[in-house]
Amino acid sequence: MLHQSRAPGDAPKRATPAVRAQTAGELFGKTINLSGRRRFTSQRVVLYAVLAAQGREGALLTAREALATFGDAHGALLTGELAPQALGEALTEAYFGADKANERILAFIDQARRTLDAIAAQAFNAPAQLEALVEAATPLLATLNRLTQVYEDLARQQAAQAKKQLTTVMGDIEQIAKHARIVSFNAQVVAARAGTAGREFAVVSGELTSITGRLDGLVREAVRSAVA
Repeated sequence: MLHQSRAPGDAPKRATPAVRAQTAGELFGKTINLSGRRRFTSQRVVLYAVLAAQGREGALLTAREALATFGDAHGALLTGELAPQALGEALTEAYFGADKANERILAFIDQARRTLDAIAAQAFNAPAQLEALVEAATPLLATLNRLTQVYEDLARQQAAQAKKQLTTVMGDIEQIAKHARIVSFNAQVVAARAGTAGREFAVVSGELTSITGRLDGLVREAVRSAVA
């Protein structure tokens, strides 16, 4: 089997620890945002369903919009890079384990749809459907709160790990800078002994000293940010 050769510029690029940490941080930021949106809209669905049953103008449309937002947020948290299986065992267990969070959420969506349809049609069973929706709201909120807590816990763990990785990387850079300073000092000594012939070499050595000084400052600033 023939394999196409890959040009040097086409080589896959590996993400640095800082980039990986930033990406993970952004992912957990999205999950917390979506989870919070899901909690808010679940209560909004119930509130406006009650108002719609009372004949409040525009309440039914608002309830349907809130339900759509709720469903979209839940769907986003179950697919792609935000899926529980992609973010860890704790989330997978929370959604599909003993608590059956995903099942509870889908049941709420189904109940809300049936309730709003019954209200819209002024069906005889609309009051019973609304009562069932209201009764489902409190245990659902508890489930959503637990899921949000899992997301927040994972985000804190990721942030702590990112700080540790950054501190390690900065330590490695600091060691490199230390060796560079030694090389620079030795070069200055050699340049001084060489006299006039070593002037250009001395300029290069001085620039190296300046660079390592700035690097030290950046390292200290990065480490302070990492442990803040």
